[in-house]
Amino acid sequence: MELNSIKPADGAKHYKRRVGRGIGSGLGKTAGRGHKGQKSRAGGYHKVGFEGGQMPMQRRLPKRGFKSALLKFNAEITLDALNLLETSDINVVLLKQAGLVSELAKVVKVIKTGTVTKAYKLSGIGATEAAKAAILAAGGSVD
Repeated sequence: MELNSIKPADGAKHYKRRVGRGIGSGLGKTAGRGHKGQKSRAGGYHKVGFEGGQMPMQRRLPKRGFKSALLKFNAEITLDALNLLETSDINVVLLKQAGLVSELAKVVKVIKTGTVTKAYKLSGIGATEAAKAAILAAGGSVD
């Protein structure tokens, strides 16, 4: 092996295609752009979603749905999640400290998923009818 015979591995290097440099290059004349039309011209392209003047898809389809910006301030918690807490007096601040609801949450509601293991006293927290019934049946209170 000599220094002048060292070559990179096959496929390790590829050469940049030089277009518009004569017929011998294989990419002369139209330089791979085809004949005529907007895409063959210098600077001739269009913005994303442009369909040649036809009404674009995002404008043809109807607007649909609504996502409230206030939803991020609402949170829900399950009865099973309440069982993870040591205390039975529960409020929004306690739930935030425990990491069970988001720090942004202002309105918290208990939903009936799971079972109640002890009597919980909820203050400043809402509950669905079924969750309220389960908490009251276990000897707790919701206010």
